[in-house]
Amino acid sequence: MAADGGAPTIWPVLMAGGTGTRLWPASRELFPKQFMALTGDATMLEDTARRLSGPLFGPPVVLCNDEHRFIAAEQLRAAAIEPAAIILEPVGRNTAPAAAVAALYLVQRDAEAVMLLAPADHVIADGPGLIKGIGMALPAALGGSLVTFGIPPDRAETGYGYIERDQHVMVTEDVSAVARFTEKPDADKAREFLASGHHYWNSGIFLMRAATYLAELERFAPDIPAAARSALENAHADLDFLRLDRAGFEAAPNISIDYAVMEPTDKGAVVPLDIGWSDVGSWAALWELGDKDDTGNVLHGDVEALRVSDCYLRSDKGLLAVVGLDDMVVVVTDDTVLVTRKNASQEVKTLVERLRDAGRSEPVTHTTTYRPWGSFRNIDAGAGFQVKRITVKPGGCLSLQKHARRAEHWVVVVGTATVTRGEEVVELHANQSTTIPIGMAHRLENRTQEDLHLIEVQSGDYLGEDDIERIEDIYGRS
Repeated sequence: MAADGGAPTIWPVLMAGGTGTRLWPASRELFPKQFMALTGDATMLEDTARRLSGPLFGPPVVLCNDEHRFIAAEQLRAAAIEPAAIILEPVGRNTAPAAAVAALYLVQRDAEAVMLLAPADHVIADGPGLIKGIGMALPAALGGSLVTFGIPPDRAETGYGYIERDQHVMVTEDVSAVARFTEKPDADKAREFLASGHHYWNSGIFLMRAATYLAELERFAPDIPAAARSALENAHADLDFLRLDRAGFEAAPNISIDYAVMEPTDKGAVVPLDIGWSDVGSWAALWELGDKDDTGNVLHGDVEALRVSDCYLRSDKGLLAVVGLDDMVVVVTDDTVLVTRKNASQEVKTLVERLRDAGRSEPVTHTTTYRPWGSFRNIDAGAGFQVKRITVKPGGCLSLQKHARRAEHWVVVVGTATVTRGEEVVELHANQSTTIPIGMAHRLENRTQEDLHLIEVQSGDYLGEDDIERIEDIYGRS
């Protein structure tokens, strides 16, 4: 299959399944960093999809968590990108099994498919530089190499893996063979790599024939393609998504491409690229990327800083006032405050794991929860009641549903709501309200072209999200 001018089509495979725990509390399990606008106006997924579009590329294959499917679809629509497929991973199994599923999907569509594996949560300042590098790597990939893109290090970073270029073996004029991969070295080894001049940070971006990748998996990790094949063969369509078979995909080991293939293969190759890359893997990385004031601070939101230098200060709710701090990160969300030294921000992941082990909700969800029809935000709660602000986007329609243990009272704030209450359908405008008794079938719709905002007061002896019986649902949720 060929793009304009007879060149092979490159199929972007956007890996959007991560949980982004190192950027907690902004990034959470149900709304991780790839779906957030952390470095500009667009989300990271939107930026990645746009960057890898144009005459070189076919439509992207997107792999994401089942919980994120509607978020991913909406953001691709906002970016004006029509994907070849959005493939839903029922469980997390790291990058090697996900890439195997994508490769199998692509070879069914294009036996000679060249795939570009790209994490959806990275920042690349020089997009044209990446496209140029892909062009440099393409002849090697067509020749059977598994090509990665190495980032020249500018510091002795211990949070990245490293690629050593073989100084004596060139695959093509622009591409070197890989001597070895080293995963996250200690500080002494990182300084040695920085001084060598032939070690690069591992960007996690790979260009290769899909068939070559599958062949190397058969050599070194045959259980991965077997599980991926089972998951894909038993997959089923769900609206605009392809839902992998859970049992098949669960059988795959939890392993990265680096460990499964790139370390043992003799087909590894690297193109050095200085393209302003960051995996945005910590708050310190966001500080590095941000626009700094005269004293080295990166400020987001309503922030006042006095005698503060080299800090990352972010408030998503209310005034954040900071006095007399240096080299710190302070992040305020609706329900959480994080304070850490910049050089300890990699440890946020450990903190999140502790919170999750304690059964806390903060690692999983924000106070705002996103649904295919819009979102709801928790405002207040107490014994026997809960208050939410609900936003229904134009054309949004909640399922026809009922609750066994709670009643609901809705007050329209902005817009027009079409409400089904049992056998009746009514329209409610601003300042009008209705009550849904326990056990009554009901539905909320927005048939207008403007957002609908309303306040919902729930009351009952149990207010969990699982107290719901869906009778009809246009989004196919059970």
